[in-house]
Amino acid sequence: MTRYTLWKPAIAAPEDRSFWLKDAGGGPATAPLTADAICDAAIIGGGYAGLWTALRLKEQAPDLKVTVLEADFCGSGASGRNGGQVHTWYAELDLLTKLVGPTEALALCEATAEAIEELAALQASGSIDMDLRLDGWMWTASSRAQEGAWDGALALDRAPEGPRLAPLSGAEIRARTGSAASYTGVVERRAGTVHPAKLALGLRALALARGVTIHESTPVAEIVAGPPCRLRCPQATLTAGKVVLAANAWASAVPELRRYLYIVDSQLIATEPVPDKLEALGWTGGESICDAQAHVLYYQRTPPGRVILGRGSGNVAYGGKPDAGFNRRPGGGADNIRELRRLYPELADARVEHDWAGPIDCMAEHLPVFGHLAGQPHIFFGVGFNGTGIAQTPVAGRILASLVLGRDDRWSRSGLVGLKRRTALPPEPIRYLGARIVRHAIRQRNDAEIENRTGGAAGPLAVRAHAGRG
Repeated sequence: MTRYTLWKPAIAAPEDRSFWLKDAGGGPATAPLTADAICDAAIIGGGYAGLWTALRLKEQAPDLKVTVLEADFCGSGASGRNGGQVHTWYAELDLLTKLVGPTEALALCEATAEAIEELAALQASGSIDMDLRLDGWMWTASSRAQEGAWDGALALDRAPEGPRLAPLSGAEIRARTGSAASYTGVVERRAGTVHPAKLALGLRALALARGVTIHESTPVAEIVAGPPCRLRCPQATLTAGKVVLAANAWASAVPELRRYLYIVDSQLIATEPVPDKLEALGWTGGESICDAQAHVLYYQRTPPGRVILGRGSGNVAYGGKPDAGFNRRPGGGADNIRELRRLYPELADARVEHDWAGPIDCMAEHLPVFGHLAGQPHIFFGVGFNGTGIAQTPVAGRILASLVLGRDDRWSRSGLVGLKRRTALPPEPIRYLGARIVRHAIRQRNDAEIENRTGGAAGPLAVRAHAGRG
């Protein structure tokens, strides 16, 4: 009998939660599992991937008994801690093409475009109030070394209704963001920003309304493989025909997945509301902006006029296990404050009221992977979102639902399914030590490139490090 021991997550104290979770009033809304129960499909993880999988399963099999087990509360992990940037996979079109081929790559990009429209419809119907603003996603350069970071995706962009990504001039960037730091880039116009915690909590409410059972404050300590599978929790056991691991960074507890996953964090800050200053700069919309440095910088303006700014830190979890520091790190986001003042010197006196961090599950290919554990056709996984998941997890839910239901369709046959084509990472301590060296090199390179000085090589993990945006 095969058993998988899962780690107990480091639950964030209320003061270490993200601005988003505090603003939305996030917390448990459902009772923990206290008595043994049975279901058809159990989902471990109440973030975007887990909730979208539950919703897709109920769409396709309304009578299926679906139960979500969440260690803290829905959205308390990366789903409620990210930068709130909504954009399609067209930005990763070159990476997708390399992994799954040109035809499926374009199909997956279109699926994320459809997911954005699904989010817009949920907001328009009143189903989820998520502060969605589709004012555009800008991928920009603020130094010579960052120029052309988008060229690979741009060259392959064959969206059905015309190119999804369009060139962006420095004048337009400045007019729309109020910052002169970035001077060239591309824009995806049907993209933008969202309130991540409102979206997560809204998905929880939607799943409950559609008949999904959710138990929060219910960490899974052990999976006993079946069939049926048994999920051992602190107070009770859930027996399930199928199991889906949708636990983000915490899925690295499974050795088979840990071979391919590395866990990093991204650090974010939120200023006090400064709407008058932002309007004076001309920044009035809901655009999301990315600076194409290796430790990606991303920012947005909230409707009340806060600036949310995040940056990949490059911190790697030893052994793939994130600790409490992946909820919040000492220093109050000093690097982020420095970058805020570089982008907006006019905000030098704006008070930073919140700082937090969030764990990110990354694959070497910077694209998620799906499938079932080796020799365990009833235990499925979806991991490796690399900090880009708001428009991608609705698609992930379709892939996982098809796998769970045993369907033979475009989703179950996706090139994103299976670990065979993925890059295994070195064992510890080589992985951790190598990552520390890479992190130091990237920080030096970033600092040099921002001033248009020459930076050194940063190593393979630095390539395309789009971690933490949404």
